[in-house]
Amino acid sequence: MPENSTPLKVEIKQLIIDTLKIQDVKPEDVPDDAPLFGTDNVLGLDSIDALEIIMALQRKYNVRMDDQNLARFILTSINTIAEFIEKESAR
Repeated sequence: MPENSTPLKVEIKQLIIDTLKIQDVKPEDVPDDAPLFGTDNVLGLDSIDALEIIMALQRKYNVRMDDQNLARFILTSINTIAEFIEKESAR
């Protein structure tokens, strides 16, 4: 059953899918609160993917993730990415 994602979360999911050219995965297949990295993830992401995602998010949303530890936390899940973007956009 698909989650009730906000438009921002759906947009982030689509950005990740498009950036990484992931086949056969739709935004609704990606849970908002599931870890983006690890064996249980539908996207099958790795550390190289993380760099590409960071660059895509920085370009699209005009945000900065210069601190590696902060970036690691931000990329925990779709929820944490959306919270970061909303917080940065409110500045």
